[in-house]
Amino acid sequence: MNTRHWMTALTSVGLGLGLLTIAPASHAADNFTAVTASDKPAKAKKPKQAKAPKPPVNPGAGESKTERDKRLLRECRGKPNAGACEGFAS
Repeated sequence: MNTRHWMTALTSVGLGLGLLTIAPASHAADNFTAVTASDKPAKAKKPKQAKAPKPPVNPGAGESKTERDKRLLRECRGKPNAGACEGFAS
């Protein structure tokens, strides 16, 4: 046999195998039944756990906004209006 006959034979075998694999798949699609939400068993709800309380916010030993403004006005007097002194230099 020459190459042409081998190619024809391989093509025929490939198509035949392809048709055999398609037939069961189409048969399975005919027997398919959809499962709806009412068919599924209900899930048991978990009890809600209480969240841990948040720790209190500690402002620390830092300065308040008014204290910071007073300090910057005092420290930035006569300095260039840049950096931390932006808006506080006079």
